[in-house]
Amino acid sequence: MTGTNNRVTEEMVSRYHELYKKSKRIEKEMAELKKQFHEYFDDNIGPETKAELEFEGYKLQRQIRKSESFISDATIEKLESLNLGDCIQVIRKPHEEKIKSALTLGFLTPSDLEDCIYRKISSAIVVKEK
Repeated sequence: MTGTNNRVTEEMVSRYHELYKKSKRIEKEMAELKKQFHEYFDDNIGPETKAELEFEGYKLQRQIRKSESFISDATIEKLESLNLGDCIQVIRKPHEEKIKSALTLGFLTPSDLEDCIYRKISSAIVVKEK
């Protein structure tokens, strides 16, 4: 283990648990305030409109971010109908179902693909009250 103190006490776990509960309450309250701010700007400035409101000590701003992306199926269909197949990207990637079938049928062994597998491991801390 790393760190300067390898000791975990019940007080530490209790403090963590209390802070976690407090953070959830804070997140919920912040979400409600954001909702009220958006409703205010929607009603007084207009929906999807950049706006700001100034107070003596604070400035509340609503920023609008827009993003666009193509709807895959509709775009591909349109490009094909316009004979613009060069504008369609073909992505090669492993077909997991077929790989599993090949493993089941014995065409592949797990060791054949061992160096091709990406494994991701994550850890989480959970504290529950008894």
